[in-house]
Amino acid sequence: MLVALYARGGAGWLLGFVALVPWLRTLEAERTPAGVLLSAWAMSVAYMAAAFAWFGIAIGSYTQLGSAAGLSVLLLAAPLLQPQVLAFALVRHAVGRRHGPVLRAFAGAAAWVATEWLVPRLLGDTFGYGLYPSRLLRQAADVGGVAGLTVLLLLANEGVAAAVARRRAGWRALALPLALAALVPLLLAGYGLAALSAPPAAGTPLRMGLVQSNIVDYERLRRDRGAGAVVREVLDTHYAMSYDAVERQHADAVLWSETVYPTTFGHPKSEAGAELDREILEIVNAAGVPFVFGTYDRDAAGEYNAAAFVAPGTGLLGFYRKARPFPLTEYVPAWLDGQALRRWLPWVGTWRPGTGARVFPLRLRDGREIPVLPLICLDDVDSGLAIDGARLGGQAIVTLSNDAWFTAAPQGARLHLAAAAFRSIETRLPQFRATTNGDSAVIDATGTVIAASRMGERTLVIGEVPVREAPRTLMLAWGDWVGRAAAVFLVLLAVAAASRRWGAPGAGVVPAAPAPATLPADVVVLPPGARVAAGLLRGVARCGLLGMAAAVVLGVGPVQGNTFAQIRGFVALFLAPEAAAWCVLRAFSARAALDHGVLVLTRSRQRLALAVRDIAAVEPWGLPLPGPGAWLRLASGARWPYGLALADPVVLVRALQAAGGTSLQDPPRSRPSIYLRARLAVRRGRLGHPVAKFVLLPLLLAVPAFRLHQHIAYGNTFGEYYTFGLLAYLKGFALWWAAWAIGVLLCAAVLRACTEAWAIAAVVLRPAASVAVRRWLERFGLAALYLGLPAWLLLRVAAP
Repeated sequence: MLVALYARGGAGWLLGFVALVPWLRTLEAERTPAGVLLSAWAMSVAYMAAAFAWFGIAIGSYTQLGSAAGLSVLLLAAPLLQPQVLAFALVRHAVGRRHGPVLRAFAGAAAWVATEWLVPRLLGDTFGYGLYPSRLLRQAADVGGVAGLTVLLLLANEGVAAAVARRRAGWRALALPLALAALVPLLLAGYGLAALSAPPAAGTPLRMGLVQSNIVDYERLRRDRGAGAVVREVLDTHYAMSYDAVERQHADAVLWSETVYPTTFGHPKSEAGAELDREILEIVNAAGVPFVFGTYDRDAAGEYNAAAFVAPGTGLLGFYRKARPFPLTEYVPAWLDGQALRRWLPWVGTWRPGTGARVFPLRLRDGREIPVLPLICLDDVDSGLAIDGARLGGQAIVTLSNDAWFTAAPQGARLHLAAAAFRSIETRLPQFRATTNGDSAVIDATGTVIAASRMGERTLVIGEVPVREAPRTLMLAWGDWVGRAAAVFLVLLAVAAASRRWGAPGAGVVPAAPAPATLPADVVVLPPGARVAAGLLRGVARCGLLGMAAAVVLGVGPVQGNTFAQIRGFVALFLAPEAAAWCVLRAFSARAALDHGVLVLTRSRQRLALAVRDIAAVEPWGLPLPGPGAWLRLASGARWPYGLALADPVVLVRALQAAGGTSLQDPPRSRPSIYLRARLAVRRGRLGHPVAKFVLLPLLLAVPAFRLHQHIAYGNTFGEYYTFGLLAYLKGFALWWAAWAIGVLLCAAVLRACTEAWAIAAVVLRPAASVAVRRWLERFGLAALYLGLPAWLLLRVAAP
């Protein structure tokens, strides 16, 4: 009931902050995933019945099956139409079993909007649309879109539900959740006040006439009066109303509704169609102002629902093709199409979707040229299309729609208008919206309707708004980012949950449990000079990576944007010194063994032997270069001339103790030893393997980037192959793969430097927490690498 009142608009927007509270309280009582899923299924059905019953009536009217059949189809399909309800309930339940109510609330809200972003949905609806009647609160849509409003509403509902759950614990227990819930409308109102109080930017006025003919049900009219008579009535009505708009109302341009022109304009199928085209051109030339009207376009691939831009004296400027044709009415996906489907659904059209946003000029009679971005019907529920058009330079939105199928359910037309108005708020562009029989409207940059029609009337809507370039809102800069951010948050949450299995369950300092008494089989026996050489080479390689990363970030040097320069720099600064260090270590590698109380080190034909009783102490290296290792202190007090490079000196101590070195003590608990033990305590998982990080991850990043490059440079995914052959195509891909591998390695080097710096700081400041800090640093590094780089790539692709 609360959702139904909320969806009706008016003062019902206030209920958006509490409408889901009863359901959230019922979810609290469910203890099993099956029970939660059943509750979510029931809520999806109730949600559709409460907010979208009008759509079921429209389905019944369109298919001529009747309202009851339409509503039945709607409710049966509710879980498919509202999958975010199911995702919300399941994620909320899973997170709530291990975490507190705050993280549970954020996870549930993230699941809701992430599902809406990931799963294609018929109506493109979201819970935040219900805030449209509040002029103050809806202004925040230019920050996070309607999805951002949905997140805030869900969090407010969670706060109220938490307060209701604590109602018997006294007012102190209620205060915090209620305060957090009240913070949501206060923040929205504060932002709205700031946005509305800012002085409006100057712009040139654009005055348009919107023709709403109220001629609907073309098929019935054709049967009753004949196709020719209906076409004549439609066009003559629009000519007369357009004359009034131009001559009496002094409109700068005229906008007709979707598919009002009955055939393919500019591509006539008959002589009668060509005559109608010439008639339109004569009308536009006589009016002296540009016309935008709904028609059809076609090419070799098929026909399109389109908007034609016609200028006086110039003729047809071009077509915008509808990007989101309505499924199962205007088009069917190729994988679903077939004769059987069309026998069951004879009304399904064959139009094809367009390629995306476009911008066209309106050339006015006073010499001004104003770029506008067109949208057709369902296009206006897609934030991405409006944002792309604004990025292309559009200064106003022109929307063409045919809402005649909402005639029996005008609530659908009102919600459609509200959805369209949010595109103006997100882009801060005014909008002119013409429909067949309502609701036509002129909308300013705050989403306010300044002129409008009612459903079911023949009228001319005239409106004038200032137009200018779209201001730099966060939505324009980042696109519809809230859904993507929510998906990343859920992945991070899942990674954090999985990573709890990494390492030992304890978080103390140096584990007190004894290390195994097995001697490391492979060690490196390093004379001082060899250790210095290998350490310097390793240091040069690491510094070379960090230097390349700094050059890329600062945009200096030849490595910026030059793949070959990056490869040459990578080889010279990292690969060559790293390979040289490996050769040094390889040259001094040896096999270690204990033979009757003697430590034996064998390399090829060389053999070094040292009695265990002569070893007084094992002293770990203070500076782990070229890696961790230790010196051997002899009973005489002298230091053995060779250093041993090995992963864990404590393992060597235990092995020597077991072989008779009873006087040997564990290495002293110094900061270097704490640092080393903390590093060894965190196990490297599969994601930390070099093959995963530096081979597979760059491959996954290179594939979409290379595909995008092929489309831009050659027109399709295999353009270079078709043009230059397989070898050139594979070489091109190899270069992209190499470039991404270098990029990932540079990022990993920076993350490694940060991880080690923070780990050293933890050893110095809080040695008791060094293992726990190291574990979280390693997790964060992996998350930043595996999630941060793909997220950065997505933002780069979406950036203007």
